[in-house]
Amino acid sequence: MSENLPVLAIVGRPNVGKSTLFNRLVGRRRAIVDDIPGVTRDRNYGTASYNNYEFLAIDTGGFEPESKENLLPQMRQQAQLAVEEADAVLFMVDTQEGWISSDEEVYRILSRSSKPLYVVANKADNQRLSDQSSEFYQLGVEEVYPVSAQQNNGITELLNVVHLRVNLDPRKQKDESRGIRVAVVGKPNAGKSSLVNSLMHANRMIVDSVAGTTRDSVDSICRYHGQDFVLVDTAGIRRKAKVSQKLETYSIVSALKAIERSEVVLLVVDALEGVTEQVMRVAGYANDRQRALVIVMNKWDLVEKHSATLEQVRERVYEQLYFIDFAPIIFVSALTNQRTGQIFEKVLEVYEQYNRRVQTSDLNAILEMVVSQHPPPAKGGRPTKIYFGSQVQVAPPTFVLMSNNPDKTNRAYERYLSRQLRSHFGFAGVPLKLVWRKRESNRVPHS
Repeated sequence: MSENLPVLAIVGRPNVGKSTLFNRLVGRRRAIVDDIPGVTRDRNYGTASYNNYEFLAIDTGGFEPESKENLLPQMRQQAQLAVEEADAVLFMVDTQEGWISSDEEVYRILSRSSKPLYVVANKADNQRLSDQSSEFYQLGVEEVYPVSAQQNNGITELLNVVHLRVNLDPRKQKDESRGIRVAVVGKPNAGKSSLVNSLMHANRMIVDSVAGTTRDSVDSICRYHGQDFVLVDTAGIRRKAKVSQKLETYSIVSALKAIERSEVVLLVVDALEGVTEQVMRVAGYANDRQRALVIVMNKWDLVEKHSATLEQVRERVYEQLYFIDFAPIIFVSALTNQRTGQIFEKVLEVYEQYNRRVQTSDLNAILEMVVSQHPPPAKGGRPTKIYFGSQVQVAPPTFVLMSNNPDKTNRAYERYLSRQLRSHFGFAGVPLKLVWRKRESNRVPHS
């Protein structure tokens, strides 16, 4: 079941401690393919897990340009992004520096919205500074929340208050909508809106539109060959006037929200432009969140072709997106409806693989063969053994492998095992999760 993570945006002037709070909330969970240049997740958004709460945190300050010129217009834009995309806004101020006029202007912008708004007085590192935070009441707020992000003080109390209005409990964040949940993501102008229109209107498959479980989102329910599909937040894809849709850097936030709520991700790529840095970021996030994937090369009708064009493009895409080279590629034109009918079929295929379970006996027979062909890295001259494995979960398929040296297995060897599992069992379009457990010996002790 997909998760409907709420979004908390952190807004404030430079140097008030937004990144410190963000890092405190997100911690080390942002360890996405750190060795792949251009794919490492930006440091301004991530899944936060803090004291049994879970949500998507956005440090809007991470979108600030290097220049400090025209700071107030940047702050206004930052505030507008938060108002558009967040379920709640944490407006950070600096207790040590105190109240300044630009704080008030940004607060006024934020307060025009109906979104829950919390004034967070950071750097309250002692009781004196905590008491000093009371000067921010002149903003006209009912409550100021003193915290010290550096010292990890006051954050739990703040989130407890936020939770009263925005559900942060992951046990109650499951999407219960019927149908396979599909996110259509990609950079602006890749043709996402046209693709959604094509999918919704082809063969009159549209059943109805329903209110999404996140703020002001609208999901579209389509039916294809008796199977319901939920296209996540189709209204958000079509809403061109939004700041977050106008600015490429901001538009990724909408993609993250859709990915969180999906089971299958359609990564839409402009075939004329090819794979860009933002496409790599979104692909990396979808892979990190372990969603099933289909790569959709749109605008294929505009590409000049010869007999080898399709395979050359496919090869180039896999070279650039090699960390999701398990994802099938479809070449379509949303404008002319060329091959768009294949998309639901491909979604069905990868969804079936996403929920596939293999027999333990079959798994171990293949493991024994592939490990003997290519053993894992040794430790200090001592052979690393994989005694047995079992599949413990689906969506995504998750395998527990028992080994005497689990810490010696590296990413390269995991990629090898994953390729072998795909070769023998399928799992097209699906990330595989390998969990290593330590076992000292395969000997059975005598009684």
